[in-house]
Amino acid sequence: MSDENFNVTGCQHDTNETRQPGSTAEVRTMVLEARQSRQALYPFSSGLNWGYGSRSPVTKDNIGIDLSRMNRILNADEISTNNPIAVIEPGVTQAQLSAFLTERCPELTFNVTGAGRDTSILGNALDRGVGYFGPRKDDIFGLEIVTGTGEVIQTGFRRLGEQSPLAHCHPYGLGPILDGLFFQGNFGIVTSACFRLIPRRPKEVAVSMALIDVSHLSDFIDELARLKRDGLLTSVTHIGNKARTQSTLAYGVTRYLETECGYTPERALAEADRAISIVAPDEWASLAAVTGNAGQVRAAIREIKQRISRYARVMVITDTLLDIGYAVTHALRFISFARANAAAIHSIRPLHALALGIPTDVAIDNLLWKYGRSDLPAKALDESNCGLLFVNPALPLDGKAVVKVIDELEIVAASHQHKLYMTLNIETPTSMVAVINLLFDRSQPEEVERAHRCADDMLACIRRHGLEPYRARADMMKDIVQDNEYWRTIRKLKDVFDPDNIIAPGRYNLVD
Repeated sequence: MSDENFNVTGCQHDTNETRQPGSTAEVRTMVLEARQSRQALYPFSSGLNWGYGSRSPVTKDNIGIDLSRMNRILNADEISTNNPIAVIEPGVTQAQLSAFLTERCPELTFNVTGAGRDTSILGNALDRGVGYFGPRKDDIFGLEIVTGTGEVIQTGFRRLGEQSPLAHCHPYGLGPILDGLFFQGNFGIVTSACFRLIPRRPKEVAVSMALIDVSHLSDFIDELARLKRDGLLTSVTHIGNKARTQSTLAYGVTRYLETECGYTPERALAEADRAISIVAPDEWASLAAVTGNAGQVRAAIREIKQRISRYARVMVITDTLLDIGYAVTHALRFISFARANAAAIHSIRPLHALALGIPTDVAIDNLLWKYGRSDLPAKALDESNCGLLFVNPALPLDGKAVVKVIDELEIVAASHQHKLYMTLNIETPTSMVAVINLLFDRSQPEEVERAHRCADDMLACIRRHGLEPYRARADMMKDIVQDNEYWRTIRKLKDVFDPDNIIAPGRYNLVD
């Protein structure tokens, strides 16, 4: 199995060629040419949609449309705290926008994801990714789209022209709202959109809550949901299982032991397991942000501790606490307990920053390290042997129902000799999703096949509970899209915007 032909899902790249337009006009020309030749096009923003198919199309014989050259912040000179909107093209990455705001408007941040610094903001949002502050779909509006007919349309009040005072501030426009048709859709190619930025609050802290007794997981979830609904937890609330938490810390802890303690890689690896078991022994641990002015944060933390302490150990994490904790434990690193905590703080720093709006590659660095390719940059994950499949169900925000589903999913995974790396995300006051991944060595055909069988059985399990994924991989579209009235209606809309079916055929749609 060649690394050049297969991505981390174990699926083959089968685009015939790749083109890189630099403007909306060039995208339109490519679409019009494709209409004449009936050539299928598969657009992607950066191609770093790891675990969901990367840049692989759903059907064969597509030409890839790589939008990464379209990486302008179109209203760069207009962004301010009074105008917290960035009009961005699909090639704008998390790292690019973060650097821009740090230099030009540090009072603003944005809804980051843990996917990586070089991932596309629009690409993730249009596939309904979830950031640390909420669903990314809520962050964008005012889309510019080249449809499958070659028509360029702008949604909301952007249709009035970029000079209209309503163009970049009013998300709804007048009449039916078209934006939703282009999320998880294949009706056209989005070439820019308005993206909401977030004013930084005077005080921003992270709250870690480690579940004391796993038998209380359902009660823990329900109480966290109430804290979210009451506005006390102001970010997405992440609830990770032990496998997820410990794997997230592994690379950073090992690197600390090598660079700061002079350990050999072999000794560092053995010591890392012991250190992680000391600092992250819990079966489930939650992380969320609390923001506001000093009084609001103080009152929220007091209320959170009062309500959640019956289920979890609560720790408030700030930059100052991390600085002091690291200074003390690093100085005492000749003591095993202090060394473990110093290594953990070293690993936690980028995750703490992520929770407060600073993108990081730590998740991808962990995967590259696990598969022996720490020499590669994060954006080159598809060049490693790391196999990664996501199975992400939308869940009811009900603790007992959630526990029942995840218990069955773990049984399914174990039957295929797989461990689940799982995070439960309370994304809004009424909704929860799970981010679950399977890891495997994609250079081994048997492991690829077994991982896909496991993913298929997990999907069947999810559906037995009357649930569906909230986001799908390219290779599972044929299982997600069913021949029923809903998807037939979606296919009819495809005939309006793309009658020749040239834009990403089969992606969240019936093929014929």
